[in-house]
Amino acid sequence: MVTGKKNVFGCAANFLRGKKCVFCGSFKVSKTSRGYVRRRNKLCGKQKSLKRIRTEIAIVRGFYQQQPAYRLSHDFGLDYKTITRVYQKLREAIYHVAELEGGKLSGEVEMDESYFGGRRKGRRGRGAAGKNIVFGLLERDGKVYTRVVEHVSKEELMAVIRKKTRRGVVRAWTPKAQTSEPRTRDKR
Repeated sequence: MVTGKKNVFGCAANFLRGKKCVFCGSFKVSKTSRGYVRRRNKLCGKQKSLKRIRTEIAIVRGFYQQQPAYRLSHDFGLDYKTITRVYQKLREAIYHVAELEGGKLSGEVEMDESYFGGRRKGRRGRGAAGKNIVFGLLERDGKVYTRVVEHVSKEELMAVIRKKTRRGVVRAWTPKAQTSEPRTRDKR
């Protein structure tokens, strides 16, 4: 169960319980003759189009199937920016759930940084402008954790390592390490 941030992108458990009012959260909903879903109680009384709900479900399905946003915008006659905005909200929800549920890595951990983006002529590697630096931790036969970092400095990388690894248990390898022997995290 996800704890911490409340209602990241709705709750899957409520979806399994059945039809739910998107405004007030009640499960007492009915279908009108015009194709709307509404709550029976007079407190809410709001309606939402079933066609719009089907479109939203199709967008989520397209995200799951990794369809490009431009294709969905053409298929449903929606604006490209609308679909990219929904895709971005889904990515943020997945990120928050992964951050909340992701535990600490233990055992043998490999770590490395990579540079992504920016196709420019000139310098390669660390000196290249316009590149995003991604630092990754890989637990052998286990989980992977990646994070975008601003600078490849010892302080910033050690902060990520301390946050995502257990104390005293980790043996870390880096591809460009000066020694081939693994490093054990200090027990401070």
